[in-house]
This record gives sequence, structure tokens and C-alpha cells, in this order.
Amino acid sequence: MSSAGTRKIYVIFYTTYGHIYKMVEQVAKGINSVSGTEAVVLQVPETLPESVLEKMHAPPKPDVPLVDVHDLPSADGFVFAFPTRYGNAPAQFKAFMDATGQLWQSGALVGKPVTFITSTATLGGGQEVTILSSLPFVAAHGMIWVPPGFSFGEPLFSLDEVRGGSGLGAGTFAGATGARQPTRIELEFAEHQGKYFAGKVKLLSA
Repeated sequence: MSSAGTRKIYVIFYTTYGHIYKMVEQVAKGINSVSGTEAVVLQVPETLPESVLEKMHAPPKPDVPLVDVHDLPSADGFVFAFPTRYGNAPAQFKAFMDATGQLWQSGALVGKPVTFITSTATLGGGQEVTILSSLPFVAAHGMIWVPPGFSFGEPLFSLDEVRGGSGLGAGTFAGATGARQPTRIELEFAEHQGKYFAGKVKLLSA
């Protein structure tokens, strides 16, 4: 927590084609709408060489600072955001997780709340299992998982349109070619989750 009493929530993400970053922007908007909380948006380093990214037609990375694992203890909470890779976090985010061993040994992250957002290419592509498969990391550090549940309300019950996300966390679909972009409802869910999580961070750090 800063000297002024502001809760710092680190929003740490990996994105390949930009879908997750669009969701992250909304999560940060929701966090910043809550008095006394501030979103600190950070990205994990890319591990693929530029030549491979070019062949994948991946756009340039957002102009966002890289995360330093040594700074994590100064955060009051975390939003972890990444696309799925066969029901798991991508290698880039796993590398970030694996770099926290010293923090695990010292217990530096024990008690810190965390929430997740994700994306998949298709329906049934693993949004829920991607979050669930990341929970051993949360448990090992003694962090507190704070899913939004169905607090977003009616849009989560509606079947009127294709929508990513669940009670485990906001999500979006990219489509098989990456052409689909986050919808209004998906972005609103991400913003809601940021606002909801910020409130819980304040409560847990009071």
C-alpha cells in the first residue's frame, strides 16, 4: 500500500493478438473507478523470437512496462490475464509464475487476493479450465482467489448472444483466425470484475 493509503492492484497480462489487452484496459478502468484503489498495468516478457511472431502475424506489443517479480510484494492484489494454451496458461505467463520461487519460499505473497480473466479461440475452448488449472500457483503462494461469481448479473444468464466469461472470471473469444474482437458485454464484464475485485481488495487489506 502506498503512503497515501491507496491500494495498488497489479494487472499483469500476456497478449499475442491484443484481445487480452483490450480486456485489461477495461479491468483497469473498473479498478480505478473505486476510490482508494489504483491499477498498475504490467505485461510479462515475450519468450518467442521476433521471427516467429512475424510468421504468426502478431501485432506489436502494447506500450506497457514489463513486470519485475521482485516488485510483486508491494502490490495489494493481482489480476492475472492471459489467453489459453490447451487449457493452461501460455508459456510466457508460466515463465513469469516460475520466476516467483524466491517469493514462494519467503511467503511474500501470502494472503494477497487474486482474480483472473482469459480468452480462447472458440466456444468450449477452455476458459474455465484455464483459470482452474492456474489455481495450484495461487494455493502454493497462499494467495486468496476472488472470482466474480455471477455478480455481473443478467448478462451471464442470457443466451441471446455469444459471450465469453463465467462465474470464474471475465473472458472473450478471439475466433479461429483472431478476427473476432471483445464485445460490449465482454468488455463491460471485465470492467465490472475490476470494480468488484477492487472492493474486495480494500476489504481484505483494511
